[in-house]
Amino acid sequence: MGDEHEAASRHMPVMRDRCVDLLAPSLDHAGAVAIDGTLGMGGHTEAILERCPQARVVGIDRDPQAIALASARLARFGDRFLAHHAEYDDIAGALAVAGVDRADGILLDLGVSSLQIDDAERGFSYAQDAPLDMRMNPEDPVTAADLLRDLDERELTRILREYGEERFAAKIARSIVRRRETEPFERSAQLVDLVRACIPAATRTQGGNPAKRTFQALRIAVNRELEVLERAIPAAIEGVGVGGRVVVESYHSLEDRIVKRAFAAGAESQAPPGLPVVPEADQPYLRLLTRGAEKASPEEAELNPRAKPVRLRAAERLRPTPPERLRRNA
Repeated sequence: MGDEHEAASRHMPVMRDRCVDLLAPSLDHAGAVAIDGTLGMGGHTEAILERCPQARVVGIDRDPQAIALASARLARFGDRFLAHHAEYDDIAGALAVAGVDRADGILLDLGVSSLQIDDAERGFSYAQDAPLDMRMNPEDPVTAADLLRDLDERELTRILREYGEERFAAKIARSIVRRRETEPFERSAQLVDLVRACIPAATRTQGGNPAKRTFQALRIAVNRELEVLERAIPAAIEGVGVGGRVVVESYHSLEDRIVKRAFAAGAESQAPPGLPVVPEADQPYLRLLTRGAEKASPEEAELNPRAKPVRLRAAERLRPTPPERLRRNA
């Protein structure tokens, strides 16, 4: 089976049609440029290129394997698809690849990709024993095993509590520090067994695998996911022209909170209440296109379990943004 078929068969893009519906109005003109900030295996980009025949898409991904698979899948579109190997906050780099100052639409489908979850040797999945790696970009220097070896108990507790929202973070961190004195953490099964032993039996019967939150926290820390997102959202807002649209799919509350805050700030007037004339600099620069966060339909969630936690938000750029206000709202 060729690479183009492999990518299509291994990936079901979450809320694909809804994402394209939201982006399409800004891409229906000659010279339109979209940025798929999280290319993965190219499913969303393929749908955009099919639906919007005048558009080009720059796909960003930090994973060279993802770029190779997606490029093979999208080869039939010729120079309408361009790849950019980088973290997805490098909107400026993607614009440079396309040769434009602003994009007409930007899509960010956050979190770990199907390619990474399904490759057991990448160490993302708590359901399969594998090396504790978790790097989205294999060229990055720090793995999950490195964090488990080097971080002190306090920092491990913070990561598990903040990034995994783990109730038993302190107990798990204490156990990790104690265990690593005699046995280094190298395999995912070691960590799963330790977490399971730290969580009371009554709690383990709810919410799926008890190691889920710990693995999420380590993955976020290894890949600096929230740091990248904090940079990426203002970069995406600033990276679209007036009339351009930004669509973001989040998969846990930490991501969604960052997106919600940035979109809400842009959609609100900054003028004091009751001011008869609102200065242009204080007027909203975004229009929200979704009411709150949209979820996948029950039918899609049943067909594709990875769609269950998604929260989709979208906004349209109304006017240029004073740079100091965008920084203030980031």
